[in-house]
Amino acid sequence: MCGIWAVFGSSSDIFIHCKAAFKIAHRGPDAFRLESIYQFPSCCLGFHRLAILDAQHGMQPMRVSQHPHVWLIYNGEIYNHLQLREQFGFQYDTHCDGESIIHLYARGGIEFAAKHMDGVFAFCLLDTASRKVYLGRDTFGVKPLFRIIMEDGFLSVCSEVKGLMDIARYQSNVKIQDVLPGHVETYSLNMKGQASFENMKQFHHIGATPSYTTAATPKGDDIMANIRTLLESAVSKRLMTERRIGCLLSGGLDSSLITALLVKLARERDLAYPIQTFSIGMYGSPDLAAAKVVAKHLGTEHHEIVFTPEEAISTIEDVIYYLESYDALTIRGAVD
Repeated sequence: MCGIWAVFGSSSDIFIHCKAAFKIAHRGPDAFRLESIYQFPSCCLGFHRLAILDAQHGMQPMRVSQHPHVWLIYNGEIYNHLQLREQFGFQYDTHCDGESIIHLYARGGIEFAAKHMDGVFAFCLLDTASRKVYLGRDTFGVKPLFRIIMEDGFLSVCSEVKGLMDIARYQSNVKIQDVLPGHVETYSLNMKGQASFENMKQFHHIGATPSYTTAATPKGDDIMANIRTLLESAVSKRLMTERRIGCLLSGGLDSSLITALLVKLARERDLAYPIQTFSIGMYGSPDLAAAKVVAKHLGTEHHEIVFTPEEAISTIEDVIYYLESYDALTIRGAVD
């Protein structure tokens, strides 16, 4: 994951707000950048990077030579970025998947871009030529994005609520709201960089999808074949990385199936390293025992992380802080 943060239309010194960007430093351990916008001195974009593709050239805020008026910060993965390059003849400056967002926007606008992206994403795109800001999230809201918009035109955006709390704390009647999944919000900037809400539109993904089997087989077999095709495709497209790949393996049906598919695909692609699996649990946990059996069968390089009840309890406050949720099932899963 990466962390994005931005402010637009600040009436005070822009750098007063910048310390809030460090509240999400945990989202991007590889690099950090804050960049002000020379046309709009009241605006600033911040980015914490976890480098997955093109570590040398994929830093953000991202700009490309063909569209220098477009500034992009985003968190996520665009799985079909290579297909988009081939389909539309895009000339990429980097090997980073997110660059496709800029080219799609330049080709057909923000809704066109959102509809053609197959992936999980949250983005903030600034077009200084048209003085527009666009915020968007993937269809299922896998990647988080929150924002504050004030009556005086101040707009602040962040991957997590904690990056907006200092702003909200010292303002009255301010609400931190999430950008809705599968939606794009548009804001207009005046000459001072102050934002006004323009519209919010829902999009439906029309990007690359795996082909279905259409053989004249019994209906049950056809369904099973389609499920296998879709599941294998879902695992396959998530291998888009220059980093080593691993799996959380509990030994249950779901994680064992995903790990088995990953190992199969890794062998087909002749990866130069063994797939790593990780199992987490308390001493004597049946999950640890089951995961060890699965790992041995699949031939993964397996690792166990064992903790005590006291250690689990001691992490709960930190888990709640980073999750920003009090949901019991979510917290329990994160502690495990």
